[in-house]
Amino acid sequence: MRKSDQSTTSQGLTNPDPLVREAYLMAYDYIDYMTARPGVSSRPAPSLAAAALRHAGDELLHRFPIFFRRWPRVFHDVTEETACDTLVSILDEHFAPTRRRDLAWSAVLSTYVLAGQMALHCQGRGMTSVLPQLQHCVGSYVERVICPEIKDRGGWSGFVSRFGKKQNLEGQVKKACCWSLVILTAGILAYFVWKKRIT
Repeated sequence: MRKSDQSTTSQGLTNPDPLVREAYLMAYDYIDYMTARPGVSSRPAPSLAAAALRHAGDELLHRFPIFFRRWPRVFHDVTEETACDTLVSILDEHFAPTRRRDLAWSAVLSTYVLAGQMALHCQGRGMTSVLPQLQHCVGSYVERVICPEIKDRGGWSGFVSRFGKKQNLEGQVKKACCWSLVILTAGILAYFVWKKRIT
């Protein structure tokens, strides 16, 4: 982490601002999720925003695998000492004032996905000790650059509605049928109770 970042870091997961706390929670959860050992089932996402991030990240990696094949070349010279600086440098370029207009949720998603790819690269190179630094680094970056912009947009709820797992039509029909069955059953029971009382 750069010295300039160390002086401006907040309490992270214990920050009193729920918006900031969520940013860190998502960073820690997503990097843990991405670097989990194959075959080991991951624990459930700790929040709706973290679940949406996992889902959207998986979708992105599945739909555009070619795009992610270039990252090993970009991260080639990364060391434990330079991992956070490299990540922040790439993010700074991505969020440069000259390139930025309105903050898009896809840009927020790409911040976390890039951090996940950096974490995978470091893990693959035996640099697992840098993973907690990367988690805090991306959380701090999101706090500093992204949180001020999404505060006026309803916080993370927009991210959840944009990237959360959508229930398919079949699931919606099943849910409607189940509720209809519950209501019908309650109606039948109420009818029998009422009939028994009047007889």
